[in-house]
Amino acid sequence: MKPRQIVALLALIGLFVALYLTLYKIGVIGTLTCSIGSCETVNTSRYSVLLGVPVAMWGLALYVVLLVTALVGSGSAAERSSAASWLLTLLSGWGVLFSGWLTYLELFRIHAICIWCVTSATILVLIFVTSLVDLRQHMQRVRVGPIVRDRSEWPARRR
Repeated sequence: MKPRQIVALLALIGLFVALYLTLYKIGVIGTLTCSIGSCETVNTSRYSVLLGVPVAMWGLALYVVLLVTALVGSGSAAERSSAASWLLTLLSGWGVLFSGWLTYLELFRIHAICIWCVTSATILVLIFVTSLVDLRQHMQRVRVGPIVRDRSEWPARRR
């Protein structure tokens, strides 16, 4: 599997986690299934909404953008472009920072942990690392350039 395909798969998994939390926050699901931690406490805290929008919905939007970027970037023409590599790296890096801030809030302000939030943060870290691998591979391909097998294809030396 190529890195962008792995990112797409991870983003799809993250999308389902964020969708589950969003459906809870908007009232479609009555209670959260939470085997570890106190998900209700975290998801009903004052920190669960940012700029009037549930934090889970922000996560849902991020995962959708990551999924679309990874899928479009996996196309044959787009695969040679560095735009998708950079966008995936920047978006997932921002997601990791934001998740780190949310984890800080869980630990030191709310004093409760949500296993779904930890799962989402872990997925974002995996996406970020995979995006860095993709970016590195792309930059190596750009640096090396096309492989010239025959000396007749080499440019003439200037004298």
